[in-house]
Amino acid sequence: QVQLVESGGGLVQAGGSLRLSCAASGRTFDNYAMGWFRQAPGKEREFVAFISWNGGRTYYADSVKGRFAISRDNAKSMVYLQMYSLKPDDTAVYYCAGWNQLRSGRSGLLEGSYDYWGQGTQVTVSS
Repeated sequence: QVQLVESGGGLVQAGGSLRLSCAASGRTFDNYAMGWFRQAPGKEREFVAFISWNGGRTYYADSVKGRFAISRDNAKSMVYLQMYSLKPDDTAVYYCAGWNQLRSGRSGLLEGSYDYWGQGTQVTVSS
């Protein structure tokens, strides 16, 4: 089992940058595909970014492509989401999530693929 804890959220002006971190505990983190999702007030949770267990594949939502970058450091059991050129529409609670990709091949774009979730971190972008 993996426990996930996000950090790095906060208040930033439009055009600014933030880096979110997700710390994972568990001995098999190296096997886990990881994703970032977000939920804005009054909206459903949506996919943001995905990274495969070894970092070899990444996917992004069209709304963040070219502005956000997902990465991982398996030695530190960490996943990151670097966010640039932030917009007010990026305001949301951001969640990291994961599943054991070596045990089950799933689509990283689907919320239902993920077995483990963090508690979320708030990102607020002011105009």
